[in-house]
Amino acid sequence: MENNMIEQCRAASTIMRQDILQMGMRAGSAGAHYGGSLSMVEILAVLYLSALRQGRNRFILSKGHGGMTQYAAMKQARLLSAEELDTFKQDETILTAHPGLHPEKGLEFASGSLGQGLSFGVGIALALRQNAPDARVYVLLGDGECNEGQIWEAAAAAAHFKLDKMVVIVDSNGLQYDGSTDNVFSMTPMTDKWRAFGWEAIDVDGHDVSALLYAFSMPVEKPLAVIAHTVKGKGVSFMENAPQWHHARMSQKQFEAAMAELAVQNA
Repeated sequence: MENNMIEQCRAASTIMRQDILQMGMRAGSAGAHYGGSLSMVEILAVLYLSALRQGRNRFILSKGHGGMTQYAAMKQARLLSAEELDTFKQDETILTAHPGLHPEKGLEFASGSLGQGLSFGVGIALALRQNAPDARVYVLLGDGECNEGQIWEAAAAAAHFKLDKMVVIVDSNGLQYDGSTDNVFSMTPMTDKWRAFGWEAIDVDGHDVSALLYAFSMPVEKPLAVIAHTVKGKGVSFMENAPQWHHARMSQKQFEAAMAELAVQNA
């Protein structure tokens, strides 16, 4: 069963990257957040195909500019259709650049302004302790987002209230809008900071599906921070570790080259 899930998540990840590129192209001149969306693909694949199917777990995408990845994962989980994915950033769509609140589709938390998601998660975890004590709350943060002070206020609260069903995943790709995270405002070593706030914290390869499957379900007695080390723009060679692809537009030629590269990976 575990081997089947690993293969399922790996296969889904390649399709999700193709869907992300197609959504970005449909956005036209408005452009799209390619780099950070591509870095978090395996994380969302494992969440939507495994962790979120266990009981009534919740997911909060605090890193809202990764909305394309959430939509692509929802398609893999059969929460969205291919036709719905085609409406990304189109008139009257619910698939906006940053996810809005559409609980009927499984979008239970709006996101956009960075730094707020963990506070939402603390509130949800406190409520679930009363109503669904076995349910876990997963919150995905960006490493640049961890510059926000509100993140650490919420982290301290989660430890104080002993929210052992809360899991934070940090998409640690080393780049943010203004450049390298170490140059803009270094938060390393990240695991030590979470531990200092009273959390369990582990480092994983954020593109290793088997490592993510283990990390998201490991038993702990404290809130858990999973520092997922990723490559911004993962899967498209000319986007990898390239700051200009944080938000950009692709030409048709670039799109075709990227899709061909992903097709080879999926062969």
